[in-house]
Amino acid sequence: MSRQASRVLRAPLSGWSTPLDELPDEVFARRMLGDGVAIDPTEGTLHAPCDGEVAVLAAAHHAVTLRGSGGIEVLMHVGLDTVVLGGEGFRPLVRAGQQVHAGDVLLEFDLDFLAARAKSLLTPVIVGADSGFRVLNAQLGRVVACGEMLLEVAPVASAAAPLQPPSAVARGELASTLRVELAHGIHARPAALIAAALRGHDAQVRVRLRERETNARSTVGLMGLNVQRGDEIEVRASGPDAAAGLGALAAALKAAAAREAAEPSPPSRVPQAERAAAGPGALGGVIASRGLALGVAFPLHRAEPLIAETGGGVDAETRALDQARARVQAQLLRRAADPSLPGAAREIAAAHAELLEDPELLEAARALIALGKSAGFAWRASVRTQAQALGSLSDPRLRERVADLMDLESQVLAELAGPGGGPAPQIVPQAVVIARDLTPSQLLGLDGTRLAGLALAEGGATSHVAILAAALGVPALVALGEEVLAVGEGTTLVLDAETARLEIDPPPARVTALREALTQRRAREAATRQAAQREGHTADGVRIEVLANLASRAEADAAVRNGAEGCGLLRTEFLFLDRESAPDATEQAHAYQEIADALGARPLTIRTLDAGGDKPIAYLPLPEEENPALGLRGVRTSLACPQLLREQLTAVLAVRSAAEVRLLLPMVTDLSELEQVRALLAELPAARARPVPLKVGVMIETPASALLAEALAAAADFLSIGTNDLTQYSLAMDRGHPRLAQRLDALHPAVLALIARTAQAAARHGRHAAVCGGLASEPLAAALLVGLGVHELSAVPAVIPELKARLARVTSGQCRALAARALACVSAAEVRALLTAQEGA
Repeated sequence: MSRQASRVLRAPLSGWSTPLDELPDEVFARRMLGDGVAIDPTEGTLHAPCDGEVAVLAAAHHAVTLRGSGGIEVLMHVGLDTVVLGGEGFRPLVRAGQQVHAGDVLLEFDLDFLAARAKSLLTPVIVGADSGFRVLNAQLGRVVACGEMLLEVAPVASAAAPLQPPSAVARGELASTLRVELAHGIHARPAALIAAALRGHDAQVRVRLRERETNARSTVGLMGLNVQRGDEIEVRASGPDAAAGLGALAAALKAAAAREAAEPSPPSRVPQAERAAAGPGALGGVIASRGLALGVAFPLHRAEPLIAETGGGVDAETRALDQARARVQAQLLRRAADPSLPGAAREIAAAHAELLEDPELLEAARALIALGKSAGFAWRASVRTQAQALGSLSDPRLRERVADLMDLESQVLAELAGPGGGPAPQIVPQAVVIARDLTPSQLLGLDGTRLAGLALAEGGATSHVAILAAALGVPALVALGEEVLAVGEGTTLVLDAETARLEIDPPPARVTALREALTQRRAREAATRQAAQREGHTADGVRIEVLANLASRAEADAAVRNGAEGCGLLRTEFLFLDRESAPDATEQAHAYQEIADALGARPLTIRTLDAGGDKPIAYLPLPEEENPALGLRGVRTSLACPQLLREQLTAVLAVRSAAEVRLLLPMVTDLSELEQVRALLAELPAARARPVPLKVGVMIETPASALLAEALAAAADFLSIGTNDLTQYSLAMDRGHPRLAQRLDALHPAVLALIARTAQAAARHGRHAAVCGGLASEPLAAALLVGLGVHELSAVPAVIPELKARLARVTSGQCRALAARALACVSAAEVRALLTAQEGA
């Protein structure tokens, strides 16, 4: 992990952030596992908050622990008491021991399913109590978007000594064997109880299960043992309090079991078969990559290469193996760096390149070469020994690594047979490839323009092939069984990776209906993509600009690909976080210029630093505030630190672009704030040298600024409405309050009335009014906002195609009529019902 990532943890999912104290679970609320934040999720995808290694993936798939540089451990526990679901509703996309990067998807979960069955959806994000780090700043009481800064952390000045290895346990130790009676084994809660029970005891206590061992004070280590109900663990302790430590651990296990027994039974689970029930003429499987395909069977057979057992000498065979590995590694590294490939493909290639250096594989192969074996024979024997060991494990995620090893085996053997390894198989158009299993390199070697889907007899939903298929958009079913291998080449197949069924030789009527449905689906997708690259308009030609909210160069690139017409809000906070001092004008200008270059001939709106309140920055000399949400926020913070503002204004003025660069001021509530910023601008030589003055806009984020919109529109060059804060302040509801989260809705008629008032004031003064808050990223609200008088939406890049497509289906008159009806509603729920009904009409 980079220095920056080691100081900042990004939000692993989007939702409302709240203090741990609000959690209805004392283990988390009392910070027994560590400090952090809870997020009430609004989407069913968990991402990595930093670079690191997957230290623990819970057996029930409900929790993931990452270990980053410096030993920092981050636990993400999706919902409360979700361990009782036994993995139902969760789909892990990583495995224990896997290296991940910040933003990588760790697992997917069914939000609706969990909402109906879990005690709570609140998801704690915890910095391990024993990992030697403390939380400095946490984003609390607000909406956080996935990838935003969630926590700032720093090493504890007097961190505890590192965990002792087994060899360091003192002589004269005490030992005991304990049977675990916990229904779900040692997961996060009992691990925390054990670690807490040992605090205050001067003892080194270790827990062993079979061949694995850990320090009992490490919650991550305890979870990593994967202790299940009925397992017998060996506990060893030494030191002055050894006996007390053993007793404390046993008592903690007993207390956890008693507490578990006393808790009410969870809601009844909905049965979910490993394989879908197969109807007549169909096979049931497991969904590896969702989608629907109509195609023809194309059996793919992997031929076993003929390998001589005897080698031509130790030096020659060693050299041959090293050269073949080097060629494969070079290919993998090129693939890992290829920007045209999906991120999953690049990450898998990088992981395979590293696996080629596995010392156990190499040592075993070289030992066989030393005995006179050929490079190919030695490599295959070494790989298959490791594959057999993995295949015998009970953990299905570890078993799925066998496919990775077999992939490396075949690639190296192909190189040993001759550079290039031979041509890739030529599949027929609309091929549904049938195989026992498939490797990532085999999948990438297939012609994607002809590939309709994958139907595999074996394999798992979390294998690298499954992840890669999903990244490529290829529907895939796995675990279909031996029967699928008997399907003849050319047989018509319907691969339904939404209901997990493979239909074999379906009736003509079914084929015709499905072909029409797929044609319609492709037409809709093509229309959406095409609309995204055109200017935004309503159906009757009213121009609506659709821009993007950005916080990095990478986001700018994604926005352009998604059809963004510019940047309506550049959050500059990304430059100021996780550092000991503010960036100077040169550093800022360089970062802004990179984004301007990525946008090309598209406008760039740079918001000045929006710090204070829920976005604290450690090095700013701001006073302690009893209520930060009502204190030095937004432009007030900048005006309180004039030199900081001068540096930022200087940087903005230095940006050169083919399009317009604009300045946006956050949290303006008074005309004098705009005037003070203009006065500072006038003092800067770069501003005086500009042939055209820099346009300066203000954000409308409070009822005060909305009520003053007439005066602000007369003085500012444009207005931009931030609906997140406008909703919070208008409804007097804390964005982080868990009991109010569902009621804090920007579609509340009072908020809509303030948006309409602002848009009308802007129109009267010939200014444009934009919405850059969360409501602009909600496709359901697009027509309503246009009807309220908004002519610019600035949204997250991913929703831009859908926004443009929806606007192209409505006229401006329909938008105004919809807005009038919404303003007559008395609640946000009524407005949502209106919009939903309008969408279905």
